[in-house]
Amino acid sequence: MAITERVFSGVQPTGNLHLGNYLGAIVNFVKLQQTHNCLYCVVDMHAITVPVTVWGGPDELRRNTREVTAAFIASGIDPKTQIIFNQSQVSGHAELAWIFNCVARLGWLNRMTQFKEKAGKDRENASVGLYDYPVLMAADILLYRATHVPVGEDQKQHLELCRDIAQKFNNDFSASIAAQGHDGNYFPMPEPVTTGPATRVMSLRDGTKKMSKSDASDNSRINLTDDADTIAQKIRRAKTDPEPLPSEEEGLKPRPEADNLVGIYAALSDRPKADVLREFGGAQFSGFKTSLADLAVEKLAPIAAEMKRLTADPAYVDSVLIDGGERAHAIATETINAVKDIVGMVRKR
Repeated sequence: MAITERVFSGVQPTGNLHLGNYLGAIVNFVKLQQTHNCLYCVVDMHAITVPVTVWGGPDELRRNTREVTAAFIASGIDPKTQIIFNQSQVSGHAELAWIFNCVARLGWLNRMTQFKEKAGKDRENASVGLYDYPVLMAADILLYRATHVPVGEDQKQHLELCRDIAQKFNNDFSASIAAQGHDGNYFPMPEPVTTGPATRVMSLRDGTKKMSKSDASDNSRINLTDDADTIAQKIRRAKTDPEPLPSEEEGLKPRPEADNLVGIYAALSDRPKADVLREFGGAQFSGFKTSLADLAVEKLAPIAAEMKRLTADPAYVDSVLIDGGERAHAIATETINAVKDIVGMVRKR
């Protein structure tokens, strides 16, 4: 089976999608569908790796799964030409994750910094799923033999692990891969897809902290469900410093809040930061914030309105996920069957 160029990415259904999710991931998803075959997955199995008090329980999981799906569609991803589905509909994710558990090494997982951050000091009470999260992520990607993966800074280490698992599988079973008629390696080495100038969007209240749904202040983020007035108000209240905007990017380095707002403007307008500074360099923040608010409302308010319309029709959203799940399952079945043959498992034919 030849390897076809394919993009895979997933978003957790944990509620309150915000500007950071949009600029750091979803905008790029929309662009990639113009050049690649894409699978965009709502990773509900990943969502339940943390305590139920965090992901909210069954009703909240269903609501959030539909909201993420609505955000994909409202942002411009075409569910007819691309595949949008939720992870738990395709059993191959769990099947391949188990096989990869037997390929991955404890030492590799022990180096994963995100587990240490999320588990905190009370690691003994963290779920096995949280510890094994990167292996399931590798299975998500390689189940579709994806060649490209849009990832943020916090996921790059996980993609490296995915590549390590793919390489070890290919090495461990090289003779069997050849015997089964596959030319060369079975799994590709997925490449990260770089994103634009606002890959890492920071809090509107503190430019040194990442924008997060868990921040106690709702004014720290722009939610994708915010209406036009709320978006404009949050930008006007965003933290800044007393100096005018610099004319060159070098001047942003010691000014995290300025750097964040310029990065947001650049990403929303699809321009480099340098261009934005050529236009606004020397200006006071009051005028720049007005322009940024107008741009953000223009780009984001229609998405919020469309998300509201879509989530009011859960039957339609579910139909998109079911159709996408069936199409994803067809690809996944080919991979799982081939992997079982390579490993030596007897299966029904």
